[in-house]
Amino acid sequence: MLLPQTWWGYALDYLIVFVSGGICCVIAQLLIVKTKLTPARILVLFLITGIILQTVGIYTPLAKLLRSGICVPIIGFGATLAKGAAEWAMQYGPLGAFAGGLVQTSFGVGVAVAASYIVSVAFSPKSK
Repeated sequence: MLLPQTWWGYALDYLIVFVSGGICCVIAQLLIVKTKLTPARILVLFLITGIILQTVGIYTPLAKLLRSGICVPIIGFGATLAKGAAEWAMQYGPLGAFAGGLVQTSFGVGVAVAASYIVSVAFSPKSK
């Protein structure tokens, strides 16, 4: 769904991203409050949800509709892992499935590591 890029189109894009990302957060918060799942298990649940959505072919249409609201959270990371594993498995065989997800996500992981290092040096965090 591509809208003409007027102020209204941009506003609607931001609204769609905000609402879809907010829905992901609401689901996670409900899981924290209503179940005994730990945040780490919820993170893994969202990761596996992204893998499943990519595997069954639902993630790409959702990503086109919801944009960054679904791509930025851990759901998008899981979908990228699955996409890389599938592409490399087709190209290099079964062993490619192990490397594909890592290659596909390596840039994002590298940026996260570098950014966290810069922030830790800039703010000098202390443990409690």
